[in-house]
Amino acid sequence: MRENVLKYFNTKFFYGWIIVGVANLGIFSSGPGQSHTFSVFVGPISKDLDLSNASIASAYGLATLIAAFLLPYMGKIIDKYGPRISLIIISIILGISCIFFGATSNFLMLTVGFGFLRFFGQGSLMLGCANMVSQWFDTKRGFAMSLMALGFGISMAIHPPLSQLLIEQFGWKYAWVILGISTWIIMVPALYILAWNTPESVGLRPDGVNQSNSQQNDVKEIEGLNLSEAIKEKSFYILSAMWFGMAMLVTTLHFYQVTILTSQGITTDFAAGIFSVSAVAMVLFMPFVGKLFDNYPTKYILALGLTINSISLLFITFANNELYAIIYAIFFGINNAISMTMFGYVWPRYFGRKHLGSIQGTGQMIGVIGASLGPLPVGFAIDYIGSSLETVRYLSIYPIIIAIVTIFFLKSPTSLSVNKKLD
Repeated sequence: MRENVLKYFNTKFFYGWIIVGVANLGIFSSGPGQSHTFSVFVGPISKDLDLSNASIASAYGLATLIAAFLLPYMGKIIDKYGPRISLIIISIILGISCIFFGATSNFLMLTVGFGFLRFFGQGSLMLGCANMVSQWFDTKRGFAMSLMALGFGISMAIHPPLSQLLIEQFGWKYAWVILGISTWIIMVPALYILAWNTPESVGLRPDGVNQSNSQQNDVKEIEGLNLSEAIKEKSFYILSAMWFGMAMLVTTLHFYQVTILTSQGITTDFAAGIFSVSAVAMVLFMPFVGKLFDNYPTKYILALGLTINSISLLFITFANNELYAIIYAIFFGINNAISMTMFGYVWPRYFGRKHLGSIQGTGQMIGVIGASLGPLPVGFAIDYIGSSLETVRYLSIYPIIIAIVTIFFLKSPTSLSVNKKLD
């Protein structure tokens, strides 16, 4: 059946776009492991389990930190077995993790549940999807990644209000059972029938390059530094600092958006619903962002994304009415469009795709560490200072510093051939 599906679609257009569609579903299905979904559950969990904001943020941070250190091993597994079988197993375990999280009754179970959801959802599922798309595209990778990342925007639009509805109808525990079952229904059949590891495995080439004209591209296709070579490059540390900060600060906004906005007089329903505004902005800007990555020097696009990240952090601290909250949500949506495209784009762009899993896994580990630490300063500020606004404003300085470093010092490794327009 899978071979027939491949033959049918490839006679119509390049099969890589089907891979993008499957990966899009994967990014959407990572929603139960993402901060924008957790944001809706913080209040009910705090009330039901009698835990403070700082306690929940600590459980979230500790679990995410532990999960982060396992991601390089997942990257090696993806390199060894390929993204298809890896993603099928990841999706199955993610569904089980959701059901386990719904059975949480104390701080320890909450921490373990967070760990499984973050590792298999926000970590492994996104890692595998980005790896699969990276294998199928080269010169069109930015645009392909932007289409893949639309799944995140759809998740932002659907998972928070859906979760709020499920909480109201069934309670927060049964809501997680429903989210887990939906993960199996969405992902397992699509991966089993439609996914293929690489274009070469089915006689194709990245970007749909015609085989008869692809000899000149063969060397480029197999280019790539291994992990030990990559960590000797200055660009690895600049990208790591950038991805650490972006993941940290975006997660902070996702996790505490409802809390920060309601502290300034916005209603809970409006604060939760405004995720949809960000999602729409993200969806509208995503293809444009992908084209920017494919056609302009990468360092400037990364610096732009970091600057918008800083603006988002500042603007939420002034969102004391619904109009300002909507303006913040639009900036945050653009921020998500850039960060989600960046997530899958930068590692193959600077280090090739030959050993992509291990490098991407290490990069994802760094990002998840940032995500684990992000909510902590804000959580402690809420509990012990009474307001998070000044803390968030101080955090907005970090992306500006990294943007300046990126512009002046980020360069491609000399051992890789790179399209000159991207440097």
